[in-house]
Amino acid sequence: MASHIRKAAVQGSFYPKECAEVKALIEKFKQELETIPVSPEIQNIIPKAVIVPHAGYIYSGFTANCAYQFLKRSKAKRIIVIGPSHHYYFKGISGSYYEAYETPCGEIPIDSPYLFALAKQFNIGFEPQAHAKEHSTEVQMPFIKYYFPHTKVIELIYGDMAVKELANLILALLHNKENAVIISSDLSHFHTLEEAKAHDFSCLRAVDTIDAKILKQGCEACGITGLHAMLLAAKELKLSSKLLDYRTSADATGETKSVVGYMSAMFY
Repeated sequence: MASHIRKAAVQGSFYPKECAEVKALIEKFKQELETIPVSPEIQNIIPKAVIVPHAGYIYSGFTANCAYQFLKRSKAKRIIVIGPSHHYYFKGISGSYYEAYETPCGEIPIDSPYLFALAKQFNIGFEPQAHAKEHSTEVQMPFIKYYFPHTKVIELIYGDMAVKELANLILALLHNKENAVIISSDLSHFHTLEEAKAHDFSCLRAVDTIDAKILKQGCEACGITGLHAMLLAAKELKLSSKLLDYRTSADATGETKSVVGYMSAMFY
């Protein structure tokens, strides 16, 4: 029944509608990545969590794929995708209470029993309007379907919520070895390229040093609550971090007057 499926709302705009085209695009990102030498010390890292951008694939797909290339080594039984609500204001956090998530390459099962257990512990509600068109989480699903064809997912969208609350949830998720966590966030929006880099540098440095205080020095990430919470959880768990890619929309368009920044990183 259709109501039990989280329909793909942004296929055909943020990413292709056809499975073959999605696969071809991801293969292209993989080939591009193969031309960049990977330093030996990060070659065998298996991340517990990653930060990925959520723009259209032509802008941020390569950056996101850098993280998925590492995350694919994870033997995670379920992947929890956490992103900010763009279209609908609400307080707290909402879980995807559907049976499956639609992607161009087939549905991904949602781990409902795990979500129900999590919801009891962390007061996870259900705001259908927050899920209906949310791209921050949806654009991750074709990557997950490609790299983890047999893994279940949970989609969590946060509205107006306390960073500490989200950090506690991420901590609980990371304590479970069967989980991998994806934090979805773009960086600054609509500054000149120079201004964007200045703002984004504080986001990058905060992640690189796992120091959330640095976020206050100008980071304008649109998923800053998720970034901040991830840094608090990583510090508590004594994880290491590694920045993987940074670019702006100018890399795709050549337009430098008004750009959006994108980063990917991993925690292990």
